[in-house]
Amino acid sequence: MLFETHSVVSLNTFDHFESAELIKNPVDGFSAGLVDDDNIYQWEVVVIGPQDTLYEGGFFKAILTFPRDYPLKPPKMKFATEIWHPNVAKNGEVCISILHEPGEDKYGYEKPEERWLPIHTVETIMISVISMLADPNVDSPANVDAAKEWREDPTGIFKKKVARCVRKSQDTAFD
Repeated sequence: MLFETHSVVSLNTFDHFESAELIKNPVDGFSAGLVDDDNIYQWEVVVIGPQDTLYEGGFFKAILTFPRDYPLKPPKMKFATEIWHPNVAKNGEVCISILHEPGEDKYGYEKPEERWLPIHTVETIMISVISMLADPNVDSPANVDAAKEWREDPTGIFKKKVARCVRKSQDTAFD
C-alpha cells in the first residue's frame, strides 16, 4: 500500500512538472496533456507528422497510459488515429525500445540502455516516436505487413497507405 501511495505521488508530481514544462517550453512535433483532469494516468498526445517524411502534414492522436508503478515501468502508447507504420501494430499500439520494460531483452535484440529508464519523460518518448516515423525499425516490426511493404516498395503501396492515413488524420484532427 505504501508503494502504491508513493507511486501516485510520483506521478502526480510528474504530471504537474511535465505539464508546466511542456506549456512553458513546447517541443516541436507534438502536443500533450491530460485526457481528463481527474485522471493523471492517461495523457492524450497529438503527433504532428515530421517534415520531409511520408507522414508530413498528419495529425496523429494517441493515448499514453501510465502504470501505477510509474516511473519504474514505462507507459503504453496507442494511436487512436489510424496510422500505417512498421512499428505500430494494426490496433495502434506503439512498439519501440524506449517503451519496453526495463532490463535485459529475453530475445537479445535490445540493449538494456535502449529500453525504458525512469529518467524518460513525455518529451523523450515523443521525440523517439517522431524519430520512429522518420526511420522505422523494419527488423523488429509490430506490423509485419507494413514492414514488408516498406522494404519492398516504400514509394508504392506503402506510400499510398500512409498518404491515406495522413488525409484521414487531417479530416479528423479537430474532432
